[in-house]
Amino acid sequence: MSYPVKLTFLGTGTSQGVPVIGSNHPVCLSQNPKDKRLRSSVLVQIGETNLVVDTGPDFRTQMLRENVSHLEAVLFTHEHKDHTAGLDDIRPFNFRQEQPMDVYASPRVQECLKREYQYIFAKVKYPGAPSVNLLTLENKPFSISGFEIIPIEVTHFKLPVFGFRFGDLTYITDANYISEKEKEKIKGSKILVINALRIEKHYSHFNLEEAISLVNELEVEKAYFTHISHHLGFHDEVEKELPENCFLGYDGLQISTN
Repeated sequence: MSYPVKLTFLGTGTSQGVPVIGSNHPVCLSQNPKDKRLRSSVLVQIGETNLVVDTGPDFRTQMLRENVSHLEAVLFTHEHKDHTAGLDDIRPFNFRQEQPMDVYASPRVQECLKREYQYIFAKVKYPGAPSVNLLTLENKPFSISGFEIIPIEVTHFKLPVFGFRFGDLTYITDANYISEKEKEKIKGSKILVINALRIEKHYSHFNLEEAISLVNELEVEKAYFTHISHHLGFHDEVEKELPENCFLGYDGLQISTN
């Protein structure tokens, strides 16, 4: 099902962000705002519905920067801390909207959230604790506000991770393998957002060469790379060398399928 989608890159960095604490790497010392990357997350806007994919450690900063005043749901790709550590900061949305936050997560990720945030799921709730409506995410289409969303299961080393197709836009982070079956779900997308960690090969992420190869294979119209480390290089220099339909994502960038 096709429908207009607007995506804002809340963060485009890897698990440590860029700059890395204490690093003297030239990219970490860059004054270009496009070389400063918070942990990877996106805001997806479909009509009046706001969705966030992953709430990393920078979630509060990202919500304030983009002036997000309402949020209908959170979708989790997987349980790693750089994707879940900001869940507590859904509380202002609870207070403003006077209802629990819908949180979509696989059974494995749900168990992790329950361990990490015991106070959210306690039988006797601490006053002011976040309020969550936990919904089970499976590898089959589901709908939010009447819009169909298609999960795409990818592999992050040995860990299953979910990407998502929203209309003609597909978002995938933390992957180094996608099966042929799951690739079929991506085909026909106008825009693909995919992780491209660095130049050198990596054991759990696509590198830049692999990401470009995937874009060519799937024949998408445009691609944006995310989950980027300082080892990829300076934003402006790398982007000059990319194919004409490929771009580096950066924090705050907005794209749409309109």
